[in-house]
Amino acid sequence: MGMTLTEKILSHSSQSKSVVPGDIVFSNVDKVMIHDVSGPGVIKVFKELEKKGIKLEKVWDPDRVWISEDHFVPASDRISADNVIQLTNWAKKYGIKRHYKYGMGQYGICHTISHEEGLVLPGEVYVGGDSHTNTTGAVGAFTAGLGHTDIAYVLKHGKIWFKVPETMLFKLNGKKPDHVMAKDIILNIISDIGTDGANYKTMQFSGDVIHNLEMEERFTLTNMTTEAGAKNGIIEPDQITADYLNDRTNAPIKIQRGDPDATYSEIFEYDCEKMEPCVAKPYSPENVVTVREVPNTEIDKAYIGSCTGAKLSDLRSAAKILKGRKVKVRTEVLPAAQSIYMKAIKEGLVTIFMESGAVIGPPTCGACCGAHMGVLGKDEICVSTTNRNFPGRMGNVTSQTYLASPMVVAASAVTGKLTDPRDL
Repeated sequence: MGMTLTEKILSHSSQSKSVVPGDIVFSNVDKVMIHDVSGPGVIKVFKELEKKGIKLEKVWDPDRVWISEDHFVPASDRISADNVIQLTNWAKKYGIKRHYKYGMGQYGICHTISHEEGLVLPGEVYVGGDSHTNTTGAVGAFTAGLGHTDIAYVLKHGKIWFKVPETMLFKLNGKKPDHVMAKDIILNIISDIGTDGANYKTMQFSGDVIHNLEMEERFTLTNMTTEAGAKNGIIEPDQITADYLNDRTNAPIKIQRGDPDATYSEIFEYDCEKMEPCVAKPYSPENVVTVREVPNTEIDKAYIGSCTGAKLSDLRSAAKILKGRKVKVRTEVLPAAQSIYMKAIKEGLVTIFMESGAVIGPPTCGACCGAHMGVLGKDEICVSTTNRNFPGRMGNVTSQTYLASPMVVAASAVTGKLTDPRDL
């Protein structure tokens, strides 16, 4: 019986001849990531283990580990400043050289760094101390977020157990209209299956739209699989994947795909030509309507940022709309990594944003998770390129967040209310 790509990866990583959904496997891990929130949590686990006589003498392979500073940078308070110091000392102690430090060149949101730096390759098993680790599955890897204790185990032993998930296949057919982005597609899917529709399953994307979709848009699809409860999101690698990674790493790229006779738990087909720009209304990513269904919804803030919506292609899409126009509400643009920020400067995108009246900020998760760098106040309404909109996600519990594509966010910034980019 044939295997899906996820099953093949887990079969190979656990040195099993074949696996089927429901099997428990003990997989060798290729890469692991912690950041300035999960890192201190993992260190705490090691401290608790040390009290029981289990000491971390060394990390199993420091070259397979990296650290991102992203959630509370620039440091928002004394605790976050101390966390970064703690993480820095720990990295030095265990010889972890890949530490993307704020204020020292390349750094950014962990899920962006993982692909922007070409750190994860097709066929690999990559785990991270953050729920949106799913993002990097777009390169054709098995990528999943784990809790502090599991990450601690991986750092010590280089392996972890998984239950092999069932794979749901989403075929994206037709030709994607220019005004529709990957964010619209994935919001439509979550609207259909619900935020628990893929619980502990793999969401795999294929079809004509995928074959023509640039890598950065593919990352938006896999990023948001987390909001459907998926264990992982994945796209079979192709020449677009290889070209993208070859620009970022000298490591050999192996193109691996699932078997033609693989079994999928469910197959969903979408005609993307019929899709329209949409938003997910408060307070759930499944609460989706077209933008034209909520006209005259006034906003207080437009936010273009996060691992979901501040990649270079996202900034280009927003800049096309903001060029020569002025924003009517406070608008913040935070590129997802320093390298993306630099490219945006060279391409003139930053000038377009600033001339429109927007504020450009450093890469950080701060506003997305309601921590700092622009939290929402009482009853404020924001349209955002981020991935979550539960009560209080971006600030005050009475505030409201509408999730949308960078094009919709930019168009809404110009009018001061939710706006379909076609209506400008």
